[in-house]
Amino acid sequence: MAAFAAARKADTPIATQASKILPGLVAGLDEDTRLSVLHVGPACGDTLDFFAGFRSRLYIVDAFTELPLRVPDDEPPDFEGQWREILQLPTDTRFDLCLFWDLFNFLSAPAVRAMMAVLAPSLQEGARGHAFSVHNPRHSLQNCLYGIRDANTLSTRPRQHTPPGYAPLSQRQLSAALACFDIERSVLLPDSRLELSLRAKRAPNQPVSRGP
Repeated sequence: MAAFAAARKADTPIATQASKILPGLVAGLDEDTRLSVLHVGPACGDTLDFFAGFRSRLYIVDAFTELPLRVPDDEPPDFEGQWREILQLPTDTRFDLCLFWDLFNFLSAPAVRAMMAVLAPSLQEGARGHAFSVHNPRHSLQNCLYGIRDANTLSTRPRQHTPPGYAPLSQRQLSAALACFDIERSVLLPDSRLELSLRAKRAPNQPVSRGP
C-alpha cells in the first residue's frame, strides 16, 4: 500500500459497531483490486491494516486540524481556496472512494459546497463515499474517531480534542451541498446518527456507460 501523506495511528480501538453501509462500498474488492482512497481524518491503525489487503493508494488529509475555516470580517470567505490549500490533491489521481467520516457536521453548507467543487475533478466515474450526519441537527456531538476493522465493522475511539464548529446540517441541506455526490442510502443508527453511502454524480455531458 502506498500512502501520499503520513498517517497518524491512534490507540487500540475501544469499541466496534456493525455497519450496513460499508459492505456495499467494498463489495467485490479483492487483493488484486486497484483502489485510490481519500481519507479526510486521522487514519487509525486498523484502517491502514484494512487497506493494506488491497492494491490501494491512500491519500490521508486530517482536515479536522484545519477547522474552523477562515471567515474574514470584511470580505466573502474563499472556501475553495482554503480547500485547495488543505487538500493539495495530486493531479495524477482519481479517487474511487472518499471517507469523510463526520467532517460535514463541522462545516457550513457553503464550506461543503466549496469542498465538493475542489474535489469533483479528482473523482473517478462512479466514485463512492462514506459519511456520518445526524437525524436531528440538535443532536449532541458523538465525539469519536472512526476506523475500519473489517468489511462489515467500524471501530470507534474517543477524540483527544473536540473539533470546533459543530453545527450539523439537516439531511436536506447536506444533500443540496454535496453537489458532486448523491446520497445513495442512509441508515439511522440507534443514537440518532445517520450513516451515509454516497455516489459521485455523472459529470455534465459525460456519456452514460453501457455494458457490452
